[in-house]
Amino acid sequence: MHHKPSYSRRALTRFPVTEDIWVCWRCNGRDDVSRVLDISIDGLFIETPHLKVQEGMPAKLDFLVQEGRIRADAIVRHVKRGSGLGLRFVVVGEEDRQRLKTILTRLRSHPSRSSPPPIRLMEQE
Repeated sequence: MHHKPSYSRRALTRFPVTEDIWVCWRCNGRDDVSRVLDISIDGLFIETPHLKVQEGMPAKLDFLVQEGRIRADAIVRHVKRGSGLGLRFVVVGEEDRQRLKTILTRLRSHPSRSSPPPIRLMEQE
């Protein structure tokens, strides 16, 4: 029997988020707030029952962590029915990318610290 090697297509490691990090996101004409389950410099996976989205759809993300506010444009890369969405960052400003790197460093060093509850930041259009 011939087995394929098991490996991830993801180039960078995603860190499981063991604290409450929430993201406001807009996709397919709907705004929502979801808990971040894992994150990397390239993307994140969010917990949401809202799955009326498809792979390739654009999304806007806006979240606040102790490092500051982070905004990004993303695309839906994976839809996991009954669980959530995998989103890949496509546009992240340099300051936002630096904050994101700081989050990853913090998650790597202090995996169980808790953060404040979610704050809605997304402006209405």
